[in-house]
Amino acid sequence: MDFGLLKKLSETPAVSGREEQLRAVVKKALEPIVDSIETDIMGNVIARRKGVGKRTVMLAAHMDEIGFIVRYIDDNGFLRLQTLGGFDPRQLFAQRVLVHPRKGAPVRGVLTYSTKPTHMLKPEEMNQAPRIDNFFVDLGMNTKKVKKLVEVGDMVTMDRTCEECGDMIIGKAIDNRVGVFVMIEALRALKEHEVDIVAVATVQEEIGLRGATTAAFAVEPDVGVALDTTLANDYPGPGPTDEITKLGKGTAIKIMDASLICHPKLVDHFRRIAEEQKIPYQMEILGRGGTDGGALQRSRSGSVSMTLSVPTRYIHTVNEMVNKKDVEATIKLLAKYLEEAHKGRYAL
Repeated sequence: MDFGLLKKLSETPAVSGREEQLRAVVKKALEPIVDSIETDIMGNVIARRKGVGKRTVMLAAHMDEIGFIVRYIDDNGFLRLQTLGGFDPRQLFAQRVLVHPRKGAPVRGVLTYSTKPTHMLKPEEMNQAPRIDNFFVDLGMNTKKVKKLVEVGDMVTMDRTCEECGDMIIGKAIDNRVGVFVMIEALRALKEHEVDIVAVATVQEEIGLRGATTAAFAVEPDVGVALDTTLANDYPGPGPTDEITKLGKGTAIKIMDASLICHPKLVDHFRRIAEEQKIPYQMEILGRGGTDGGALQRSRSGSVSMTLSVPTRYIHTVNEMVNKKDVEATIKLLAKYLEEAHKGRYAL
């Protein structure tokens, strides 16, 4: 597995609406393995591999990560933030961030909570639920210097690297850089195929599936496959009924989430290939949360759509964790599907 590429994808900053740095990385990786590549007005990267033109399969993997932009700089030089996507505020204490000025290099800062130190808190103050709008960023600079470097609207990302950890990979923005990685690696592994493949690295998924909506409208695919992460709650706390998936048990073939009910015949097609090829898989139902699959399904007159997921622990934190074997299984299953996607019979 090309860990170097996944590490680069994870660490490159790209909050919703500010995907330009990651877009350059993705285009560089895709260019040698596709017939054409373009960027649309939204910022989606749209890469095409031609088949015989009788069926079009669109892949969608979103580039954006949850993060922030600067919404206010106070008179003491502290930054207040506007969220882009859904961080759990309980996971944000004592973190470091990178502020990305419109001009110049990133600036490191401390993301901290507007509260007294623990030594000064009363017992009733200790267990209050944190609110995201009570966090601020301290850049360790005087006000004049801060206001010279930073402007309202500048991107703010978590300051974390992507690393190997035992059998796992951990990092920020694994949701959904691992989906982008799967798309690229599946195209690399792909042998002969008859379908036209349109691989789209989408923008602004975390704030409403926006890039996939416009890209699918333009492509008008017959079949749409979203590539994303899903919850692996196989750790102390959630309990068996809320596990969704488990790490190390294979790729996840989605049945439904809050954005779509996956096309049952497409689900069966992926499942049959996994069983024939002895690719480990698990079935997934996610009651809350959605993916680009919902946008693919509802574009124009609709398409046969589903989502293929990489099980992930600690989603929407700075330590998202995936199992290397699950990633490899997802790549293999997607590549095998694309090789025989022309054989699918999906009429209801």
